[in-house]
Amino acid sequence: MEQVQVEWCGDGLKFEGRRGEVRTAIDGNGKAGVSPVSMVLQSLTACTSADVVDILQKGRQDLRELRVTARGERRPDPPRRYTRFELDFEIVGDVDPKKAERAVQLSFDTYCSVYHTLKDDIELEWRVSVRPDPSS
Repeated sequence: MEQVQVEWCGDGLKFEGRRGEVRTAIDGNGKAGVSPVSMVLQSLTACTSADVVDILQKGRQDLRELRVTARGERRPDPPRRYTRFELDFEIVGDVDPKKAERAVQLSFDTYCSVYHTLKDDIELEWRVSVRPDPSS
């Protein structure tokens, strides 16, 4: 079982999250650290990004860059949970666009643990764009 700790810093809504030696600044107001809700969106984005990189590299695609822009829509009233995610994957390199789309689809269908933790009642939309590396 995974274990983390969150400790209040004694000031406002500032906390320090810890997992082993890794520390994360968390701020319920989102000013002195990542807000807890933003952290969920960042976690989803990092999780699927790691899957896509891994899948494309194993598929011997020449991935040079990956940038994912994620947006999350939340309920207007408490609990202000996410109801929808939109992710735009921007891939640079000699990457087959069909393989890039397949990598994203595999991440959401099979591998991304964060998405599978959240997915039961959240709408998901994603897009992929691939462009060659201009420096090659």
